Amino acid sequence: MDSLPRHQCLIYSGSPSAHLRAISLVIREKLRQGFRCVYLNSQPMVAGMCSYLAAANVGVEDEVRQANLILSSERPHLVDGQFNNEAMLEDLSTELRRALDDGYAGLWATGDMTWEMGLDRDSEKLVRYERQLEQLFLRHPQMGGVCQYHVDTLPPVFVAQAKRLHPAFFINETLSILNSDYASA
Repeated sequence: MDSLPRHQCLIYSGSPSAHLRAISLVIREKLRQGFRCVYLNSQPMVAGMCSYLAAANVGVEDEVRQANLILSSERPHLVDGQFNNEAMLEDLSTELRRALDDGYAGLWATGDMTWEMGLDRDSEKLVRYERQLEQLFLRHPQMGGVCQYHVDTLPPVFVAQAKRLHPAFFINETLSILNSDYASA
C-alpha cells in the first residue's frame, strides 16, 4: 500500500461498522510504523473502533494516553452545523506539525464524510476541501489517510465527486487500487 497514493477513498454502503475491522488493522500497522493515527467519527463509531483495535491487539488506552492514537467525535470544524473546510484543513495541518515535532514518522487520519460534513450539503465546498487536502498530502509525504464516503447517507453528487477527487480507492487493509477516473486539480 505504500507505493499507492496516500490520499485514498473508501466508498461503502450498508452499516458503517462493516469496515471497522479493515480500518483498525491499518491503524495498527501505521502505529507500528511510528505514525500518529487519528480516527474521527461519531461516538458510537469511535466506541466500535476501540473494540476492533482491542481485538487486533492494540493497547488502546496506552496508545491514547501516549498520544499515539487520537479517537475523537468532536467537530470543531463545524460552524452552526456547517462544514468549515479551512478549519478542518488547519486542524489536520496542526496535528501533522505536532506529530512531526513529537518525533512521529507522520500522521495517518481517517474520518467519515457524513459525520464530518455535518448538515452541510455544499458540493462545491467538498470539492475545494478534497483538492486542498490532496495538496496538503502532496506537500507533506509524511501524511496519509482515507476519506470515508457512505453512499446511503450522502447526496449522490458527493459520491460522484469522491470518485473523481481521490487518486486511490481503499478496498480493505491489504488492497487499495489506483483510481483511473482521478481528475487532479
